[in-house]
Amino acid sequence: MSSHNESILREPLITGKDITYAQITDDILLPVENKPNKAWWIGFTVAALGAMLWVVSVGYTFWTGIGAWGLNKTVGWAWDITDFVWWVGIGHAGTLISAVLLLFRQNWRNSINRSAEAMTIFAVICAATYVVAHMGRPWLAYWIFPLPNQFGSLWVNFNSPLVWDAFAISTYFTVSLVFWYCGLLPDIATVRDRATGLKQKIYSVLSFGWNGSVKTWQRFEIVSLILAGISTPLVLSVHTIVSMDFATSVIPGWHTTIFPPYFVAGAIFSGFAMVQTLLLILRKVMNFENYITMFHIESMNKIIMVTGSIVGIAYLTELFIAWYSGSEYEMYAFANRIAGPYAWAYWAMMTCNVISPQLFWFKKIRTSIPISWVLSIVVNIGMWFERFVIIVTSLHRDYLPSSWAMFYPTWVDVGIFVGSIGLFFTLFLLFLRFLPGIAIAEVKLLLKSASLQQKTKLVQEGAFPEDQVEYFRNSLDKYDSVTEEDIKALKIKN
Repeated sequence: MSSHNESILREPLITGKDITYAQITDDILLPVENKPNKAWWIGFTVAALGAMLWVVSVGYTFWTGIGAWGLNKTVGWAWDITDFVWWVGIGHAGTLISAVLLLFRQNWRNSINRSAEAMTIFAVICAATYVVAHMGRPWLAYWIFPLPNQFGSLWVNFNSPLVWDAFAISTYFTVSLVFWYCGLLPDIATVRDRATGLKQKIYSVLSFGWNGSVKTWQRFEIVSLILAGISTPLVLSVHTIVSMDFATSVIPGWHTTIFPPYFVAGAIFSGFAMVQTLLLILRKVMNFENYITMFHIESMNKIIMVTGSIVGIAYLTELFIAWYSGSEYEMYAFANRIAGPYAWAYWAMMTCNVISPQLFWFKKIRTSIPISWVLSIVVNIGMWFERFVIIVTSLHRDYLPSSWAMFYPTWVDVGIFVGSIGLFFTLFLLFLRFLPGIAIAEVKLLLKSASLQQKTKLVQEGAFPEDQVEYFRNSLDKYDSVTEEDIKALKIKN
C-alpha cells in the first residue's frame, strides 16, 4: 500500500461499483454507437430551429445591409459586438481546462476537458460570424489579413486593435482546434476498431492511422504538453486583445487600463459557467453520472465563485477610478450607467455577476445540481448584460447632448443572437452524436487511483487510518451510485 498516493480525503473522480476499463469504453461510446435517445432528438430539433432562425436573420442582414439592425449614428456598436465579445468569452474555459489544468496536473479535468474544448471551437465559430456580418461586405472579409490583393498597395492597419483581434482569435481557434483533435485521436481509433462497414472506413480516415503503440502514446503526450504550453498564453492574450478594442479608444467608460485583466477574468467566469451548463445536461442525458461527479461540479462552482469575485472587484475599481480621475465625462459615464435610462441593465449585471456567485460560498448550494445549473445560466445572462452595458451605455450619450440616442434592437438583432445559440447547440449535439463526449483514454487513467471502487477496496484492506475512513464513509451519501447498504457494508479491516 505504500505506493498508493491518492488521499482517502480527496473525493473520487469516478463513482460506481464494479467499473472496468471495458465498461468505461461502453458507457462513453453508447451515444456514438447507438441511435440517439429521445432527449437528444428533442434538444437537436429545438437547436436546429434556432439555427434556421440564424440563417434567416444573417441572410436578411447580408441582403439588406446592417441597417436592418437597430444601430444609429450615435450607437454604431450594439448587440453585434456585445454578442461577439460574449461568445469569445465563453470560448475561454475550454482552453483553460485543457491546457492550464493539464500543465498543473489536475486530474479532475480528465472527464470534462473534451466537452469544454468542443465548446471553445463552436463558441469561436459563433463569434466569428458577428465579425463577418458587421463588416457590411462579408465577401471582403479576407481584407483583415495581410494578403496580396487586386487593389495593389492596400494593406491592413497594424495599429488597429481590430486587426489584432483577427490574428489573436484565428490563432486561438487554430491552436484550440488542433489541441482538441489531437486529444480525440485515441478515442476515434477506439470507435474505428469497434465499427464495421462504411462507419469503420470513415473513422479510420479520421484516426490518422493511430495504432496505440508505446511510441505513439509517447508522441501523443509530448504533443499534448507542447500544445498546452502554446495555449496557456492564449488564455490571457485573446481576451486582453479583445478588451483593447475598447481600452485604446478615448471614449469615457472604455478608456481604462483595467480592461485587459478584467476581461480575462470575465471570460473565464462566463466560460466556466457555460461549461457547467453543458456538463450538467450532458451528465443527465448521456448517463455520465459516474464520470462527471459531484467533485467536478463543486470544483467548477468554486472557480465560478472566485472569478465572479474578481469581476466584482473590477466593477468597484471602475467606479473608484472614474471618481478619482476627476474627469467629469468619466464620472458622468458611470453615473449614467447606474441611474440613466439603461440602469436596469447595469443592475441586472451587478445582480447576476456579483451577487449570485457568492451563493457558492455555501456548500449545500455548491453541491446542488439544480441550483448550480440555474446559477450557471444566470451568470451567462449577467455576462451578456456586462458587455451590453460597456458598449451601449458608453455610446448612447456622448459629448454632444443633441446627438444622444437610445438603442432598440430589431427582430434581426434578436434573431441573430437567439439563432447563434441555436447554431452553437446544434454543433454541440452533433459532436456528442458522432464523437465521444468524454476522453476515454484519460478517464481510464483514473480508475486504479481515484475511483470510488478503488478507494473502497483500499479501505476494506485497512490501508487508511480509522478517522479518515469515517470521513470517507460520511461523504458517500452524495454519490448517485452508492446505496445505504453500501455505506453500512463498508467495514475497516482490523
